[in-house]
Amino acid sequence: MLPGESTFFLGAGHMTIDVLSEVLSAVRLTGSVFFDVTAVAPWVAEAPPSAQIADAVKPGAHHAIEYHVITRGSCWISIVGGAPFEPVRLEEGDIAVVAHGEPHVVSSAPGMRADLDTSPYSRQRHDSDLPFKLRTGGNGASEAHLMCGFFTCDVRPFNPLLDALPRFMRIGRGASAPTDALLERFLRLASGESADKRAGAQSVLNKLSELLFIEAIRTYMDQLSSASTGWLSGLRDPLVGRVLALLHGEPARPWTLDEIAAAAGASRSALVDRFTQLTGYPPIQYLTRWRMQLAARRLGDKGVKVAAVAQEVGYESEAAFSRAFKKFSGQSPTEWRS
Repeated sequence: MLPGESTFFLGAGHMTIDVLSEVLSAVRLTGSVFFDVTAVAPWVAEAPPSAQIADAVKPGAHHAIEYHVITRGSCWISIVGGAPFEPVRLEEGDIAVVAHGEPHVVSSAPGMRADLDTSPYSRQRHDSDLPFKLRTGGNGASEAHLMCGFFTCDVRPFNPLLDALPRFMRIGRGASAPTDALLERFLRLASGESADKRAGAQSVLNKLSELLFIEAIRTYMDQLSSASTGWLSGLRDPLVGRVLALLHGEPARPWTLDEIAAAAGASRSALVDRFTQLTGYPPIQYLTRWRMQLAARRLGDKGVKVAAVAQEVGYESEAAFSRAFKKFSGQSPTEWRS
């Protein structure tokens, strides 16, 4: 069984829920390979905060997670402007992920800075134009090649995964067999697809980048200690993982705390204590938050009535749903979709 996958029983039936995949879909995670960079030493590039470029990367995007895959050579990366961050050396085959939209520098040597330039992100383009090919730097002896892109996703009203990610992830060769196999495929296809622009090339690269991100999350989960807390730790925990599978499997069910505890095989107090410790919310509060995320996604679908959305996420009346949605998001369902 993969991390993030939980199995549970409903009556005489059997259901398997991959909670991680379900959350990635609900928060509309979408990958894109944006830049194909050849850099000759000395070189430096500075990425702005994602809040400045998310909408340019994908119109309507709430948030952009930036990533870099080193396909040849080596470089350094450093997050700037926030809490202290020690520069990290990246080698060929490494994947670097900056999860929380912080500005950061990628360069041929540590300690370098550059002027911010957002113009490459906002140029008019079609998907067939991507990835943009860039060549930068001087005339030194060392050269690096990077494929850089973004994972855009919803932040509001509730994204439990984003809060659980560290500010920086580095996944290298040898992390796991699935990651190595996927990375080798990405490196091989990224070079070929970027070079010849065949039909569907961008879609292939985008899907490969999404798979790499999922593998990076799984690898990070495998490295978490038993003392770690957070939503990803909850997925690994036998009790909390089972409860997450229950709630994500049937979010519209009128769950009570007693029913959840009985289905999970735990006492109410043990359930609430452990679930809150790892996810940050009691089970029923977490369920309400997740219902609001599902509702927000459905409200984005044209032609779907608010009353239908209310029923889909477990509310008997449109009025009760509207009150709950506004209390949680600060907007009525109608305001949200406008």
